[in-house]
Amino acid sequence: MEAESVEQKAEALESLIAGPLAYSASRLLSHSRGLPSDKDFHFYNNFDEFKLPAREIATKTESSLGEVASSISLWGSKKPPPLPEELEEAYDWLVNLNDDFLEKFGISMDDFRSSREKQEQSGMAASGDGFQLVCGKKKKKDIVLNQEKTEATPSSLGIKMVSRDQKTTAARAKVPFHLPNIPRPQTQFNILVNNNNTPFQHVWLEMSEDESHLIHPLEKLSVVDFVDRNIKEDEIIKPLSLERTPFKLVEGVKELKELASKLREVDEFAVDLEHNNYRSFLGLTCLMQISTRMEDFIVDTFKLRVHIGPYLREHFKDPLKKKVMHGADRDILWLQRDFGIYVCNLFDTGQASRLLQLERNSLEYLLHHFCDVEANKEYQNADWRIRPLPDEMIKYAREDTHYLLHIYDLMRCKLLSTSSSENDLLLEVYKRSSDICMQFYEKELLTDISYLHVYGLSEAGFNSQQLAIVSGLCAWRDKVAREEDESTGYILPNKAVLEIARQMPQTSGSLRRFVKSKHQYVECQLNAVLKIIKNAMANSSAFEDIAVELRKKHIESLAIQASEAVNSESVAPNYLSLYQTSSAGSCQEEKKMQQLSLLDAQSDIVGTVEKEYKGTTASSQMLMETTLQAIPTVSVQAMKKPAGGFGALFGNSSRRKAKPLNRNVSEQEKMRASWSKSKPL
Repeated sequence: MEAESVEQKAEALESLIAGPLAYSASRLLSHSRGLPSDKDFHFYNNFDEFKLPAREIATKTESSLGEVASSISLWGSKKPPPLPEELEEAYDWLVNLNDDFLEKFGISMDDFRSSREKQEQSGMAASGDGFQLVCGKKKKKDIVLNQEKTEATPSSLGIKMVSRDQKTTAARAKVPFHLPNIPRPQTQFNILVNNNNTPFQHVWLEMSEDESHLIHPLEKLSVVDFVDRNIKEDEIIKPLSLERTPFKLVEGVKELKELASKLREVDEFAVDLEHNNYRSFLGLTCLMQISTRMEDFIVDTFKLRVHIGPYLREHFKDPLKKKVMHGADRDILWLQRDFGIYVCNLFDTGQASRLLQLERNSLEYLLHHFCDVEANKEYQNADWRIRPLPDEMIKYAREDTHYLLHIYDLMRCKLLSTSSSENDLLLEVYKRSSDICMQFYEKELLTDISYLHVYGLSEAGFNSQQLAIVSGLCAWRDKVAREEDESTGYILPNKAVLEIARQMPQTSGSLRRFVKSKHQYVECQLNAVLKIIKNAMANSSAFEDIAVELRKKHIESLAIQASEAVNSESVAPNYLSLYQTSSAGSCQEEKKMQQLSLLDAQSDIVGTVEKEYKGTTASSQMLMETTLQAIPTVSVQAMKKPAGGFGALFGNSSRRKAKPLNRNVSEQEKMRASWSKSKPL
């Protein structure tokens, strides 16, 4: 009986969603756009045909709100609902309550889906309704902590592995960049980081005698000594396939010791790292791949984080051992940050590909070009925090280093064959690689001008109040990100920062409606964020000069764009060919279309200039006038009637050539004249 009751409820819910509820919501949404507001509402409210139904709706609304307020089981220990007279606050309260219900429902659905997948894998049938309602104070954080107690699997985390099927041309599944239900490695593996707003300390390096700079091990070495020219193309041996090459997943200290002893016996090895910078403030190295000529290794850098430096540091530093990496710029910095490892004697295949002027410089291209291997690059931006690692991701990680030593051999031959007495390409690769190794990792620090580096701010055209909000929000998210060990982009993305500054919400309801439960840290600290916005607006005078300077730079860039659009030679060859192959009349039409398109682009830029500087200070208006004068003009000969094919398009098939009407004053000049008349004295 209980199972039948649950099934009936499910069917009723399904029919409600598919039928009356969806239809009613659609009708309500379409009709809501026609409802009068503000002054129109007061006008229509003078007529009984509008006033009486509006009162009836208001009465029903107050009655519904009263029923919700009287049902303490719905809102429990939360703040009691406001009075119906306080309509805006009551609406905000109801929206918040509804968001809580939806969040609980979403958590319950995630639990149900995960439980069902486990049951399907084990062949067990679901018992009862298989659904757990989240009540009380149980939150997502509690569920994540519970998941950490059990070993996660790709299927239990809702991950669909990408497989390459050569027989089908259908689109392959995308590998998710971020999996929200992965247990945090910082908690699971007790990873300690220093997120303080202080410079990074390179404790494994010596200081110069005058204490002016750190001494990198490479400073005491000569790059010339790293160059190995002893190779012949016919002596190069192809590497074994992945399937025939011994592989070891290094997850314990014992296996790490064995890896260190094997590296001690070789003169060269290939290295690559997999990284995640979205769910930690400084970023986390998730994996380290190492390949010798005979074996492949993948080191779990979460489980062995504190042991990797002591066991492997000297091998990376040893100038007699060649390290081969591809695009090592960031890997070098991550090795320094997480393990205190500094690299000597590096050959970067990315730099070699640039000097060889190959078609592309990516590792994917090098694998195809030199090894005839089609790399499965769907996992390039995958969430490498997942444990245990799926077989497909292990295969991808091995491919990144397995073939690198062979590519290194082939590239050396090409570099030697294309070098000359004046241009030693092989030596140049080592010089560039050594420059990469000489970089020092620097921690991201918050300064008074950090907010100016927010992507898109320079083009936003913000005033001083909006700029002050951006500064306040950046300082807030930086503080939260350091405390929670999350990236600033995860706490509040740049796009959201700019949108909040643009809208300038001043009530909790308007801010919550903008956030829409997308950013949990803003939800949890709603009042604090709202206070930051209000304080920023009240103390925005310090940002006035910066706002003017940003606008000045933006307007100057717009003027440069307009000038480049007019003077661009990229379209000249096309129109030259038109002159050569078309009749004079046809070419003139094409040329006019080009001029008109340039005129439209210039008009848009001029309109943007005027819009951004409308109502600003006198100095800003002078800047605007100077900028407008800097924008070049285009004179256009307009046709009284569309000619040729354009005439046929509008129903006029006449072939009669229209007389040109000369425009002595361009559209930009008209806009300038109009603005000059309307601008304040």
